[in-house]
Amino acid sequence: MSITLTINGEEHEVEAAPDTPLLWVLRDHLGLTGTKYGCGVAQCGACTVHVDGVPRRACVAPVGSVAGKAVVTIEGVSGPEADAVREAWTELAVPQCGYCQSGQIMSAVALLKSRPSPSDDDIDRGMAGNICRCATYVRIRRAIKQAAGEGER
Repeated sequence: MSITLTINGEEHEVEAAPDTPLLWVLRDHLGLTGTKYGCGVAQCGACTVHVDGVPRRACVAPVGSVAGKAVVTIEGVSGPEADAVREAWTELAVPQCGYCQSGQIMSAVALLKSRPSPSDDDIDRGMAGNICRCATYVRIRRAIKQAAGEGER
């Protein structure tokens, strides 16, 4: 079945069953491999994308459910929050192995768009479900706080 998707601001026609997970369409059909497969059951956050500005786990989102919606992946995330997050991530050397980082960054950007000056509780809620096997949570929190401060300049 042909499905029209808007990914990172560009329209794409893909041949896929409507129940195919968005993650596989992104990676296998469109070659957007920045969104990672982690667990396949929406528990780890490695596959986080934005759908109409809201973080969503691509591993369990049927591609048919995002037709007509704006999907943004790590390759296309932009704006002042994304710039601040990327800069903080780099300055604070957040990634260790790096596998979870695209999902972490997507969640952090969405958090800062909704809460420009997040409290620790806001960060805990906004980042819930994003698992880092290397346990870089202290650096992730510090980077989000730094990005929030830079966003206010």
